[in-house]
Amino acid sequence: MYAARERPGGSVSSRRSNGTVTGIVALSVALVALVALTFVPTPYVIQRPGPVYDTLGTARSADGAEVPLIEIDGAETYPTGGTLDLTTVQVIGNRERTPTWFELAMAWTDPTRAVVPIDTVFPQGVSSDERDERNAALMVDSQHEATAAALTELGYDVGATVRVVETVADSPADGLLRADDLVRAIGGEEIDSATALRDAIQQADGAEVTLTIERDGDEKAVAVTPEKSTDAAGEEVWLIGIALTTDYDFPIDVRLQLDNVGGPSAGMMFALGIIDELTPGELNGGADVAGTGTIDAAGDVGPIGGIRQKLYGARDAGATVFLAPEQNCDEVVGHVPDGLQVYRTGTLKESLDILEKVAAGGDTSALPVCTATG
Repeated sequence: MYAARERPGGSVSSRRSNGTVTGIVALSVALVALVALTFVPTPYVIQRPGPVYDTLGTARSADGAEVPLIEIDGAETYPTGGTLDLTTVQVIGNRERTPTWFELAMAWTDPTRAVVPIDTVFPQGVSSDERDERNAALMVDSQHEATAAALTELGYDVGATVRVVETVADSPADGLLRADDLVRAIGGEEIDSATALRDAIQQADGAEVTLTIERDGDEKAVAVTPEKSTDAAGEEVWLIGIALTTDYDFPIDVRLQLDNVGGPSAGMMFALGIIDELTPGELNGGADVAGTGTIDAAGDVGPIGGIRQKLYGARDAGATVFLAPEQNCDEVVGHVPDGLQVYRTGTLKESLDILEKVAAGGDTSALPVCTATG
């Protein structure tokens, strides 16, 4: 009888057993790490296409009723056709609950979504409720500016007055300006919008500015020295520490009704919708048009956030034409969904010129588009 001898290195079954154990351990470690990452806060949020609203149509109000997005009294209105859609972006996550690393990984591979640093959407020290309140206030201001831009374009006098809403404690303006002061001029130059005042302060580049204000019916000059700060986008700006609004004396009653949407980016599309309702014919020629962009009373169109998500949202809602702010062109190039033609615009007048060509149904090849150089 001979005793069986074990082969050098152990049996095949033993090696397989050791390999299986190693694999199970590795898999278990990976699963534990994955689960752990699920609960680790991330410094990002996700942007995705939000709802699209036709400014020529209706939306659901806070009490559930369908109401016109634009309702006008005091002037003749005309039938419209097609759509003039405003686009929105939804944000997944906030400082209280950030997306998981798995959700971020999925978003990184999805062209309709964007992963952005949380500080760009939710600045440090600002709660979700405070952000919503600020965005709601920006929407109200944007609607006023859109109405002013549209009526000014149509030849109405809108009677603009810049008013101080509040003064920030310990800011340069604290103790010098107060709520309900009317700002009539800066450096002797009359102003008729909050935007014009902010621009003049930036142009002073930190130098002392003299504001002419009206308080309780009396005019006085106030000298204020701006201080440098950083906005939510990380840009350096000069501030004097006041919140402003522009009051208008509109000759007709224009009501813009849209709940649960904040921010100023719907301004241009609201302005186009107002003009369409107040003028004969179809501004868009019956086409389905979407767009985005801030607007001021002078009709200047400004940049917005989430342009790529808005492009996809517009395409999915059926739009074939999109109006994009020229300052967002670098983000547009290379990211236009199939089936959508994007034109760039810098002013309300340029947007109207584009729509005139689109409505005519002719050659649109000469219309301005976004290029790699903007």
